[in-house]
Formats: sequence, C-alpha cells, structure tokens
Amino acid sequence: MAEDKRDRSASRQDENNSAPGIPAGLLAALIVAVLALFGIGARYHFSGDFNVIHCLFSLFFSLNLLICYWEACLFFRHDYIEARAGYWRGRQRETGRTPAVEFLATRVPLKRILSPTVWADAWATYSMTDPSYTDRRTLGFTVDIGNGFVTPIPTLILYAAYTVGFLPAVVAGIVGAMLFWQWVYVSSLYWVSFFVAGRGRHVTRRELYTYVIAPNAIWILIPAFGLYVSVRLILDGNYGILG
Repeated sequence: MAEDKRDRSASRQDENNSAPGIPAGLLAALIVAVLALFGIGARYHFSGDFNVIHCLFSLFFSLNLLICYWEACLFFRHDYIEARAGYWRGRQRETGRTPAVEFLATRVPLKRILSPTVWADAWATYSMTDPSYTDRRTLGFTVDIGNGFVTPIPTLILYAAYTVGFLPAVVAGIVGAMLFWQWVYVSSLYWVSFFVAGRGRHVTRRELYTYVIAPNAIWILIPAFGLYVSVRLILDGNYGILG
C-alpha cells in the first residue's frame, strides 16, 4: 500500500514536470522581479530618480513578501508538509535527485500560482536539509511563521516610504531599525541553533552552503546594511541616503 502511494505520488510529480505551466523557481523569481520593479518604476515616475540602494531594498522587501507567503503556507499546511517530506525522502532515494532542485523545476499551472499546497512543497524539500521544519517545537519553525505573520505590514510600510517618502524620514528610520535588527538577530540565531542541534552532520558541504548559509546570509547582510540606512535616516532627518 505504501509503495502504491509512492508510485502514485511519483507519477503525479512526473506529470507536473511535463504539464503546461511555469517552473516553480522561475515563477518565484518573476514574482519578486515584478514586485521590485513596481517600486523602482513608481519612484522613477514620481521623482525621476534611480538609486542603487533603493533598488536593493525594493528587491529585498519583495523577496521577503514572497517568503512571508511561503511561511504562512508553512503554518497552514504543516500536516501536508510532514507527509510530503516522507515522499521527497523516498523520491531522493529512488532517483538520486536533489529534492529542492526538482521542486524548483516542477511546473506550476497559472491557475495554481497562489496555491498554498504548491508552495508548501518548498518546506517539504527544505526539510531534507533541516528536519526542524517538520517539527512545530523547533526554533526554525517558530521564527519563520513569526516572520510570515509579523513582518509583511512593516515591510510594506518601508517599501512605500523608501519609494515615495510618505513618512517623515525619522519615523521610517525607527521602523527600519526595529525591523532590520530583528532580522539580523533571528537569522543569526537560526544559524546557531542549526549547528548546536547538530543538524549539519547529515548534509554535504555543498548543501550546507547552498541551502543554509547563503539564503540566511541574505537576511543578515542586507538587514545589517539596513540598520545603517535607518540610522542615517534618523540622524539626517531626510531620505538623502536613498537618493
């Protein structure tokens, strides 16, 4: 019976890979690009200005908004993620393919681009690297769903403030300092928890850098720079650092 279920799951996966649609990885990149270009275009439309720092944060805020949606999927589809983790584990044994890469290549029909079930697979495949995402009691699970539900609104506020300056610069700086600091702190703490819990022992060096070090470095390095920008907004009292 279990083998029949795996066979049916593998068959559905193969059908998804050949079905009409957009590869999940490309679709995610397009969503981030569209959101970022909206802010960049709006800034150029209203002020005729193009600024590299503003572009960087437009891209980062857009990426965080997508990740927040995925983190909501982590919360609402957790039982499904636990089941799919077993499927991907078996799939990896049978095919030798990396689950994360296979998921990103899976074609998503346009009518399902917002399906929580589709994007829940991102966590099921990541759990091959960090099993904490199939365990509600872990730090990784808790901080990610926290980010998913807490940071969208301040992210949108800063996105709009950096783009059209609708808030006093000091207020935007204060909001930014709070938001960026928690990203730096929590992402650093996740790294610590990953190694203290010994989760790095069952992954290769390539997997460690590709799936753990590099992605979380984005949420440390860019927010660390965001702290500097926030301090400048507060001390300067204007948006000069953003152009």
